[in-house]
Amino acid sequence: MRIAMIGTGYVGLVSGACFSEFGTNVVCVDKDATKIENLKRGQMPIFEPGLSDLVANNVRAGRLSFSGDLKPAVAGAGAVFIAVGTPSRRGDGHADLSYVFAAAEEIAHALSGYTVIVTKSTVPVGTGRQVADVIAKARPDLMLGRDFDVVSNPEFLREGSAISDFMRPDRVVIGTMSNADRARAVMRELYRPLYLSETPVLFTKIETSELIKYAANCFLATKITFINEIADLCEAVGADVQEVSNGIGLDGRIGKKFLHAGPGYGGSCFPKDCMALIRTARETGTPITIVETVSAINDARKLKMADRVESAMGGSLTCKRLAVLGLTFKPNTDDMRDSPSLAIVPALVSKGAVVRVYDPEGMDEARKVIGDVEWASDTYDALDGADGVVFITEWNEFRSLDWARVAKLMRGRVVVDLRNIYAPDRVADAGFTYHSLGRASVSPQ
Repeated sequence: MRIAMIGTGYVGLVSGACFSEFGTNVVCVDKDATKIENLKRGQMPIFEPGLSDLVANNVRAGRLSFSGDLKPAVAGAGAVFIAVGTPSRRGDGHADLSYVFAAAEEIAHALSGYTVIVTKSTVPVGTGRQVADVIAKARPDLMLGRDFDVVSNPEFLREGSAISDFMRPDRVVIGTMSNADRARAVMRELYRPLYLSETPVLFTKIETSELIKYAANCFLATKITFINEIADLCEAVGADVQEVSNGIGLDGRIGKKFLHAGPGYGGSCFPKDCMALIRTARETGTPITIVETVSAINDARKLKMADRVESAMGGSLTCKRLAVLGLTFKPNTDDMRDSPSLAIVPALVSKGAVVRVYDPEGMDEARKVIGDVEWASDTYDALDGADGVVFITEWNEFRSLDWARVAKLMRGRVVVDLRNIYAPDRVADAGFTYHSLGRASVSPQ
C-alpha cells in the first residue's frame, strides 16, 4: 500500500517515517518548498532522537519520499493522512481548523479511486464529519463510503520518545463512521505490524476517537497540576512531594507517571488541547470545570516561579546575574511552544535580573521568542559569574554537574531547581543554598 502524509511537522514527519519503517510506501507532502528540499538533503526541521537516521534509512530503501506536489501523492494512495497544525485560535482558544479544511479540499480534487482520508491532527469532536462534508462539497461526484471514507486516528506521541511511542504504542485508536468496513480493513492493514506485538487496536465511532485524544491529554494535564498543587502544600506543612508522589503512585489505580512537581506543563499539546476541550464543552452546554481550573492554575504557576526565584535571591533581583538552564518545554526536543521558560525568563528580566541562558537543543528556537537575555555557549559558560542558577528543563546533562567547578565559576551560591533533579543534601554539601519544589530548602552546614 502507498500512503500520503500531508504535513511534515512533528506528527506528520514522525508518523510518515515510522509507517515507512513498517514497510509502507510513504510520500510526505508539504507546501513549504524549503522544508521539502531540506528533507530531501537529510536535514530535519525538528530535533527528535533517532529521527534523522530513521528518515535516511527509509529514503535509501525507497519507501519514503518528500514532495511539494499534493496531487500525484494523493492519486492512487490507499490512505491520505492529514497531519497539519491545529493551533489555538486567537480570541476564543478553539482549535484553528483552517489548515485541516484547506488540506481536505485540496485532497478532494486529487482523489482517484477509493481512498481513506485520515485525520491525524488533533481535532475537536465533529471535525471528521466536517472533513467529509468539505470533500463531498468539493467533489459532488464522490459518494461517502463508495469512493472515500473519513477516519480519525489520533496520535499519542511524546516529544523526545516519539519513534518508540509509534513503534510500541500503548494502543492505537481508530474512529470510523457507520458502514465503513473498507476503511477499517485499510487501517488494519496499515497497523498490521503492531498485531505481532499484541498492541490493542481500538475501533470506535469517529466522535469517540476524537474525544479520546482530548480526554487523555487533559487528564494528564490534570495529573500534573494536581501534584504541583500538592507540592505547594508540602512546602507549607513540611512534607516531601517526591515521597508523596511515590506513595500515591504505587497505587495501581493512580500510577507513577506525570506525578513530578515542576513549573507547569507546556508544549504543543496540553495547553491548546485543554483550551479546545474547554471550548467544545462550553459550546455543548456541558462545561468541564476541572479542566478550566487546571488550565488557569497552570498559567498562573509559570509566573509564580519568577517570584520563587526572587525570594530565593533575597527578595530582589535588581542587577543580579542569573544562569537559566533549560528553555524547551521538556528535554530531548527543541520545541519551545508554551514552554514555562517563555513566562519565567521575561518575568525574571522584568524584575531587574541579568539573565544568561543555555539549552542543549533549543537555542535557535528560543532566539525567535525570547529577548533581552545573554546567550551562553554551554552549561558552564552560563554559570560563569552568576549569582544564582535556575533549572527550568531537566536535560540529562544538567543532572550531573561538577559542583566543585560550578563553585569556582559562580559568584553566588543560590540554586533554584524547578524540576527537583538533585538531592538537596548533595548540592548543600557543595556549599550552595538549594531551593526546589515541594521540599524544604537546604543550606550549607
